[in-house]
Amino acid sequence: MIHDISSLDFNKVYTYADYLTWQVRERLELIRGHIFKMSPAPMRYHQELSGALFGEFRNYLKRKPCKVFSAPFDVRLPKPKHEQRDDQIYTVVQPDIVVVCDRTKLDRKGCLGAPDLIVEILSPSTAAKDVKDKFELYETSGVREYWIVHPEEAILEVFRLHDGKKYLLERIYTRDDVVKVGIFEDFSIDLRDVFEESVAEEFDSANEQRL
Repeated sequence: MIHDISSLDFNKVYTYADYLTWQVRERLELIRGHIFKMSPAPMRYHQELSGALFGEFRNYLKRKPCKVFSAPFDVRLPKPKHEQRDDQIYTVVQPDIVVVCDRTKLDRKGCLGAPDLIVEILSPSTAAKDVKDKFELYETSGVREYWIVHPEEAILEVFRLHDGKKYLLERIYTRDDVVKVGIFEDFSIDLRDVFEESVAEEFDSANEQRL
């Protein structure tokens, strides 16, 4: 059991079995065996956006077979797909929001296999990982829809998997738009209910403090 992050070798390749032995204070993810630090306690705007989006999905999915989860929630992405033992899995991530429609992928540890939809809300410390590393990871793993939320600009990028192989940008949505959730026939989200004024106010305040 490891209790201090200084005991971990960031140049080493680890498995999910190793990950389960870590009892460190910091939040960590594994991508292809390599350790990635997650952002510390998210800022208020991050929590508000996550809560608003989670609430929209939760309300829609009541009494429906799909399930929605919010971080911290482990998503294990084995490669190749038949390797499912803990010591054969080299990727485990904790997206901000996850929608899973195949309940056979759910177990007591989280989700094993690609969710149907993932939402990542960018933070300064994780933006590069979410836009590049996780984009490629979710694309190759078969996540049908990937949302990237840019809080400071109040925009949402929606990518959908084309022919089960490659993400195509469906559209960039702004604060006043209504986004159609592609994995469902009859579900749309009014982004005015997500990007509230309080989010913009927090960024304005933070920018003033930096001046």
